[in-house]
Amino acid sequence: MTEGEHTGRALRRRLARTLLADVEGLTRRVVADICEHSPAYASGSPVPVTDLHTVCRHNVLLSLQAFGGIPASAGDIEAAATETGRRRAEQGMPLDTVLLAYRRGGRVLWQAMTDLLRGAAAAEQDAGLEVAGALWEIVDRFSTVMADAYRLTQLEVQRRQDSRRGALFAALLEGRGRDPVVMSAAAEALGLPTRDRYALVVVDIGENPAAPPNPGPALLDAGMWSFWRPWAQRYAGLVRLGAADPRELADVLRRTRVGAAGVSPVFEEPAAADTGLRLAERALRTLPPDGRGVACLDERLAEACLAADPEIADLMVARYLSGVLACGPEGSALVRTLRVWLEEGCSVARTAERVYCHRNTVLNRLSRVAELTGWPVESGEARLGWALALRATEVPR
Repeated sequence: MTEGEHTGRALRRRLARTLLADVEGLTRRVVADICEHSPAYASGSPVPVTDLHTVCRHNVLLSLQAFGGIPASAGDIEAAATETGRRRAEQGMPLDTVLLAYRRGGRVLWQAMTDLLRGAAAAEQDAGLEVAGALWEIVDRFSTVMADAYRLTQLEVQRRQDSRRGALFAALLEGRGRDPVVMSAAAEALGLPTRDRYALVVVDIGENPAAPPNPGPALLDAGMWSFWRPWAQRYAGLVRLGAADPRELADVLRRTRVGAAGVSPVFEEPAAADTGLRLAERALRTLPPDGRGVACLDERLAEACLAADPEIADLMVARYLSGVLACGPEGSALVRTLRVWLEEGCSVARTAERVYCHRNTVLNRLSRVAELTGWPVESGEARLGWALALRATEVPR
């Protein structure tokens, strides 16, 4: 060992022993400095000041003992830093704030050492740079171990929180949200107001259940918070609409290409999520099994009724459209004209514009429909029956 190294080690031991003699006073200085530079710590929440003081005293003690080469009296740096990282992650104190506290603590220790060095001999003052390097090496060691433990614990906390949120979301979908205790826990875990404008969405994940769509970010960009989880053979999402129109929700889902999705009517309480789920499923079932698109139940009530009772749907088609469907190639033009005519409020002129033919052609086709079905064009029942039968041809059986 060189003379300089011997001087440095002796100086570090002397500085450490001197400062350890007033570890309580030094700890108070560290705590005061941290609180001065950190509003989070100064507030006492989420870390109580007594907790901060206890940890700082322990860290100051271990740091000075390691710095001076003095046998540790209260564990080791790695264990202390690991415990601090774990504890602060569970308390929810941001990692940057904790790292700042470590740096402020190191700065206070260095200031205390420089105060002692001002009256030291020239040889000891020359060793000051080596002393500083040794101190900050210990601070870095503390900080690195603490940050690693913090990140690992944070991941575990997030996993626990995600698991709890998923379980409470499932409870809502199962209808247990009407229990005030369950509803209160779900609202807290998911961050939901108990009254707002909500919709439930179900997406058919089809043949790729391992990689369901994730419309959440796109919805958030549009001002709609959502929470999504796999549910049976679906991907279910609770969407907080706020002031958004349900049609905006459907537009975002279409843009994100979720595939086949059903959207419930708006409801006002998360406790009604089970009803929303059932109605969203009804909407989804109006789409062809191999189809894509977004079906809003409010816009497909007739289709939902027909899809729920295939026998009635078949009877509607047979009663009001069988003659047209059985007339061969002519039938497609007749069905197209009839559909547009009904959509246009039975306006011949507007129908002619949409199907690109003369109004007399429209009138002739409508007369042909009346002849083939046995229902007069003027009949209100016929118009209702034709409209429902046309929709029945599109719903899955």
